[in-house]
Amino acid sequence: MNVSGICHYNLRAPRELLESLRSFYCSIVGLSVGPRPPFQSFGYWLYAGGKDVLHLTESGGNDARIVGTPHTFDHVAFSCSDASAYEAHLHANGISYQSDTVPSIGQFQLFFSDPAGNGVELNFSVGVA
Repeated sequence: MNVSGICHYNLRAPRELLESLRSFYCSIVGLSVGPRPPFQSFGYWLYAGGKDVLHLTESGGNDARIVGTPHTFDHVAFSCSDASAYEAHLHANGISYQSDTVPSIGQFQLFFSDPAGNGVELNFSVGVA
């Protein structure tokens, strides 16, 4: 047995928040809406590099998630390029963020939150110093 990678992660939310999440992950993070099987529930599959990486699913009456309460999920991280363009994009859209550098692995990181309060991390390769 072995795990070869991560397939996707799923965020479940009421329709209004789901629409905000779709817009955010497409316009701010840079994912795109792509094909989704015809499930009974409403939702979106968001893609990066031709791969579905984020599934957004509308929560039903008995399936509501409570936004803002403590959960174990902290953040999702995406591999990206052009850190300066992303920083300018976040600034232009009023998105507060923090940055950090991990010199031992040659990585620059941007951290911010989505409309539901989930953490988002963007990773940029800058070479090992």
